[in-house]
Amino acid sequence: MTTVNKIAVAMFTVADQDAAVRFYTDKLGWEVRNDVAMGEGPDAGRWVEVGPPGSDATLALNPPMGGQPGGGGVGVEATDLDAELERLRGTEGVEVGDPMGGEGPVPRMFSVTDPDGNWVWIVEAPQG
Repeated sequence: MTTVNKIAVAMFTVADQDAAVRFYTDKLGWEVRNDVAMGEGPDAGRWVEVGPPGSDATLALNPPMGGQPGGGGVGVEATDLDAELERLRGTEGVEVGDPMGGEGPVPRMFSVTDPDGNWVWIVEAPQG
């Protein structure tokens, strides 16, 4: 995977943490960074983090707190945007948007939508 990024931590709300982990690891090729219980007993919550390999960025996947899942967005940089676009377009179950940008100061980018409606924007990393 060619993705690297600048963000340190972002948080998405998801309906099912296990399903979200499968999407980000199996479909996007990210890795689990943390998966620990929050509290004790059968009602204990869970703190789950994933991120692109080789990146310092971490995305926390949390159950909704008093609302519906989804609606968040995060951007990650790719050193080879075209290769990442091709790879993700060829991955079953991944909704990939059309590339955009590339004019003036706007970098080229495309979006991926997770099953909960969160947006991951894959942005072309600056050269040099």
